[in-house]
Amino acid sequence: QYDTLTRLNDSRFGDSSRDVANIGDYIRMGKIGQAFTADQRCVLLIDEIDKADSDFQDDMLDVLDQMQFDIIETDEVITAQARPVIIITSNAKKDLSDPFLGRCNSHHIAFPEPSMMRKIVDAHFPDISRTLAQSAIDLFYEMRSIEAIEKKPATRELINWLRALQADPDFRGGELLSREIPYLGVLFKKSGDYRKSLEFVHQRGRFKN
Repeated sequence: QYDTLTRLNDSRFGDSSRDVANIGDYIRMGKIGQAFTADQRCVLLIDEIDKADSDFQDDMLDVLDQMQFDIIETDEVITAQARPVIIITSNAKKDLSDPFLGRCNSHHIAFPEPSMMRKIVDAHFPDISRTLAQSAIDLFYEMRSIEAIEKKPATRELINWLRALQADPDFRGGELLSREIPYLGVLFKKSGDYRKSLEFVHQRGRFKN
């Protein structure tokens, strides 16, 4: 990344040890650049690539093929000193191109089973009561099964929901075993899904006013 703003400030005020005439002083390596210039082999995580535009995928094709990229501003070619292990994640919200997928080994991760979800919850909340953790997980999977939900709550929503419950000084752990389900908005972000969750809870007689 070329830091044009810092260079502009240095040229105006002249109070930096950087050489304004040397563009290289204003090149900032991103995570890919840091991985390529590292002395030891490392792991590079590119998270949720399906959220990036198609140009980024095309650029990554060359990077994955050649293990190098160009810095246009300095006319340099950065080549990986030690080929990094590259892990790319996608939520499958948008299809990735066939040429891109052809350069990857795919591993599909299923949504966690309740037993695995319990381990995830325990890792985030080591001091959580067993009753609250289990009742929240059971209810979470029950809410995920609501028909016609556009965006089912994911692990992140469960963690945030538990965080909200624990932060509420008026919340009592046994409430999830009663007729009340607080903070549905943490689980369901889309208005249509939220309405469906309210209808579901009303039918179950669990809605908290």
